[in-house]
Amino acid sequence: MRFIIIHKTNAHWETGANPGPGLVARVGALLGELAAAGVLLSGEGLRPSSEGVRLRFSDGRRIVIEGPFEAGHELPAGFTILRARSIADAIEWATRQARVLGDGEIDIRPVTEPWDIGLAPRPEGDSTRRYMVLRKGSAATEAGTAPSVTERAELSRLIEETTRAGAHLVTENLRPSGRGRRYKNSRNGISVFDGPFIETTEMIGGYVVVTASSIADAGRFAERYIVAVEAEEVDVFELEDIITASAAVRC
Repeated sequence: MRFIIIHKTNAHWETGANPGPGLVARVGALLGELAAAGVLLSGEGLRPSSEGVRLRFSDGRRIVIEGPFEAGHELPAGFTILRARSIADAIEWATRQARVLGDGEIDIRPVTEPWDIGLAPRPEGDSTRRYMVLRKGSAATEAGTAPSVTERAELSRLIEETTRAGAHLVTENLRPSGRGRRYKNSRNGISVFDGPFIETTEMIGGYVVVTASSIADAGRFAERYIVAVEAEEVDVFELEDIITASAAVRC
């Protein structure tokens, strides 16, 4: 089984601050250990919301709100990682997705690259960057409602087209939060709460995807991850099967 462990951002990281060497070393050591154990599948951090946009779709209309965002309804339903020339291209992709899935809210933020935080130089001649297109949860996604056959077919066509063009990298679908767990860090230790998550008001700061035999097994990684990234809270969600051009489902 695959699980995503999501940590939340805070006011410090929203300023665009770079991680210090201690945090980089701790996170790097943990990810290296998980990779060596064969359980780490992927992981990314996100740039502050001031570098992103929020899209609201209602009755066929699109509203584009430039960051920074005020945290509000932040329960994730799924996300796509794109490689695009500009955030405008990512907005266009998200708009095409919304035409299939209907009304809702989507946040688009750049993925943190090594050169963003001074760990490596930017490759010469690379005019693209990666963006996360994060679709928020709804009553339908929380109920586990599946898309229609028509929606699946249209999403499959969108993913296939943009995969061929080198834009679509991966799409992940999160199972309802009722199947998830939340971990909170405090001076008294780590507390664990079963979903559903009635309130999720903090924006995502980053994530790792791991394989585990159960959510309890994934929780062992979450407890180490929350300490490594110095987060106050992380959520653990079960993931659907990987979404490819031939098997698109609601995100």
